[in-house]
Amino acid sequence: MSKAWHLISRPQGLPTMDNFALREMPDTALEPDQLRVRNLWLSVDPYMRGRMNDAKSYAASFQLDQPMTGGAIGEVVESRMEGFAPGDLILHMGGWRDGGIIGLDMMPNKLPRTALDAGMTPQTFLHNMGLTGGTAWIGLLRVAAAKPGDVVFVSAAAGAVGSAVVQIAKAREMTVIGSAGGAEKCAWVKELGADAMVDYKAGPVLAGLAQALGDLGKPGIDVYFDNVGGEHLDAAFATANDFARFAICGMIDVYNDGKAQEMKYLIRSIPARIRMEGFIYTDQFFDCMEEFYADMGGLIASGAVTIRETVHDGIESAPDAFLGLFSGANMGKMLVKL
Repeated sequence: MSKAWHLISRPQGLPTMDNFALREMPDTALEPDQLRVRNLWLSVDPYMRGRMNDAKSYAASFQLDQPMTGGAIGEVVESRMEGFAPGDLILHMGGWRDGGIIGLDMMPNKLPRTALDAGMTPQTFLHNMGLTGGTAWIGLLRVAAAKPGDVVFVSAAAGAVGSAVVQIAKAREMTVIGSAGGAEKCAWVKELGADAMVDYKAGPVLAGLAQALGDLGKPGIDVYFDNVGGEHLDAAFATANDFARFAICGMIDVYNDGKAQEMKYLIRSIPARIRMEGFIYTDQFFDCMEEFYADMGGLIASGAVTIRETVHDGIESAPDAFLGLFSGANMGKMLVKL
């Protein structure tokens, strides 16, 4: 039997292990348009916290006492779905489990053989060639319309999305200021190419961002890629150049406590004519998927875009991996290896 994590109660604040249960799933015969899959890699992502609430959002809520879902890489064991055969490696949404039966609703897609033959690891399609890389690429280049010469500020720059934004921006000849928590993370993002870093654990974000701009001889920022909200977003308002563009990807700072956002410098959005846009990558991804794969694939092949993986082992570790996202336990992409 396969095992799957179930949400058994709605979290109040930061989730705990009491909100989850690992349960066996019955093994049944395949029906038409179904695959039996053995999962190899699971993705955990901050957006999943919102799915644990009983509230309308862009992603459906997890149902209580039902298997949870998320991005996964698996190997097809048995197929009754056209175009799929045993041995195929696929990207699908039947995560939070070690395997089992998935249907078309889990959006299975075969990993491109050419990429795998060229040495790209399967889990790359859970980060730089997948959700997080696609989010970074679309948010920076499509939503914020960032261009060469822009000064780009990126929060959570040591995370999976933020580290991709830093590298894509540098490949496009932009000046990049990142923010991360702690000297080790800041040093890593500098290795990725960031021109300056703000250590938000070392002092106020605005003071650090102003110092970085001064050191670089820049009057302000042209683009802000927001993964955090709160103090970071307010610092971006305070330092924005005229006609700055903010791509709002996430606000992990408030996912668990729901506290009000206090924006002292929001008023600058008027005189500076700041454009701020929230986005979800699936809104645009399928219109530019081929362009993204070609561009990001080339950046990865050339070494211009890399990733650090923080890996937890075994299906039992999935909740710990997920909770680690909110304490800054990951550098780069948080993954579960099965």
